[in-house]
Amino acid sequence: MESLRCLAVIVSFIATWIALRKWIRKAPEIGLLGFDMNKPGKPKVAEMGGICVIFGFVLGMLMYLGLMTFWLHEPNYVGILGILCTVLSMCIIGMMDDVLGWKRGLRQWQKPIFTLFAALPMMVINSGQSTMNLPIVGPMDLGILYPLLIVPLGIVGASNAYNMVAGYNGLEAGMGIIILSALGYFAFITGKQSAAILAICMVSALIAFLYFNWYPAKVFPGDTLTYSLGALIACIAVLGDMEMIAVLIFLPYAFDFVMQAASGFQKEAFAKVNEDGSLEKPYKGIYHLTHLALAVLKKVKHNVYERDVVLFICGLELALVGLTFYTYL
Repeated sequence: MESLRCLAVIVSFIATWIALRKWIRKAPEIGLLGFDMNKPGKPKVAEMGGICVIFGFVLGMLMYLGLMTFWLHEPNYVGILGILCTVLSMCIIGMMDDVLGWKRGLRQWQKPIFTLFAALPMMVINSGQSTMNLPIVGPMDLGILYPLLIVPLGIVGASNAYNMVAGYNGLEAGMGIIILSALGYFAFITGKQSAAILAICMVSALIAFLYFNWYPAKVFPGDTLTYSLGALIACIAVLGDMEMIAVLIFLPYAFDFVMQAASGFQKEAFAKVNEDGSLEKPYKGIYHLTHLALAVLKKVKHNVYERDVVLFICGLELALVGLTFYTYL
């Protein structure tokens, strides 16, 4: 079984890598380009590369399921198939937003509605355990409220929140690698093998993507990837009974949501770019996690660059994961 998991991980990486190399060449020919907002001159970069990540991830998982079914004769993987349905649905929603264009795509009030439909597969298969260990209250069986309320709220919230902390080279992929690696490890040590393989296959695909998305990026993830990643994180938390762990690890996104709410969701995450490529806070206030990173880094560095912001936020996430490990292990 371990060899099958390793094979699925390798397939996810290789398929994503090959697809991205082709996509980066072809995307400009059909006009799928986005502006790199945190660089002088705002150069154009291949957009919607997340579709290659989802392709590699799904291919690796389907190969894993096929071998488990026909070789080891273990066909009961309804949870994984439900998650793949949700991720693919989110991918389609993200593609709609990307194709329509930045600021011309789905409106803010439309996004939760569309992503709610993508949560339906996880609701109808009734994945996860309805008994949750809630803070202060303790163990509580939520019964039918779990699949009909908690699951869709988690998926809709995670997908939309993950889409908000974005726009910097390597940020979305880097955060996804950290979060999913942590969830994959927790799932593995608790015997939740289906959740573990889902997490590690996506980590593998994200590593391939990060090579092309790291500063200076050759391709952007687009909403195609951010919606899908947020939904996958929530689904893995449900499948692996790791809801409270996921909530802790997702705290930076909750803080970002609060900061954006203070501006009525009208302020952009992008920075003000100097001629030398260094970044400045775009507003007097702090309305995004990226603004907070810039404010803190400017106190210790004269010139702050895009990669500094990304490494700072990813470092915060790593520290939070370490604290979560200390709490739960």
